[in-house]
Amino acid sequence: MTGQAQERNLDDPEEVTRRYLERHTAPVAALNRWVESHAGGMREMPWFDPRDGGTFARILVLLEAPARQAMRPRFVSRDNPGPAQRNLKLFLAQACVAREETVIWNTVPWLPPVDGPPMQLRAGDIRAGIALLDDVLGFLPELRVVVCAGRTARRAEASIRASRPDIQVLSMPHPSPLAVCAGPHVARQIVDTLAQARGVAGAWRRTT
Repeated sequence: MTGQAQERNLDDPEEVTRRYLERHTAPVAALNRWVESHAGGMREMPWFDPRDGGTFARILVLLEAPARQAMRPRFVSRDNPGPAQRNLKLFLAQACVAREETVIWNTVPWLPPVDGPPMQLRAGDIRAGIALLDDVLGFLPELRVVVCAGRTARRAEASIRASRPDIQVLSMPHPSPLAVCAGPHVARQIVDTLAQARGVAGAWRRTT
């Protein structure tokens, strides 16, 4: 796969199909088999992106919930066409975070309905999503740091620390345009936090 193809966004149906066909390849095979094990009910979860680090990732970026989008299949990815994902992709690049070092997930992982009103983040859904996050952490033996992006993601901090006391938990604002437009300090804080996560992951790699 060329670098140009790797950077193609997921508003391209051909790229979506390509990644769907790769969903059971390393390094995301185990994670996406887990996603598949939860399929068939009323709520659907997106696939982990095979362009990311998957089970080899040292940094988990934990967002809040998937955006409403008609295209299927869906991935949780920096390459999604939504404005928050475009911002995150830019901030990760500015922080010099290598893609293969990262995996991305949502605190409330279920896809919202394509039609109808926007999904409300209810307390029960957040608790259920945090419980599933414990499963995800179990697939990430190389993980060194979780970056919680936004208030909903920060609600998972205690559970993350209890499940994985070996890792560091950082928090940053959500990369949505609404948050970023609050002032230039927000973008700087996001980039600085992601750079800090890169430093934590890199320090661990140098000592192993």
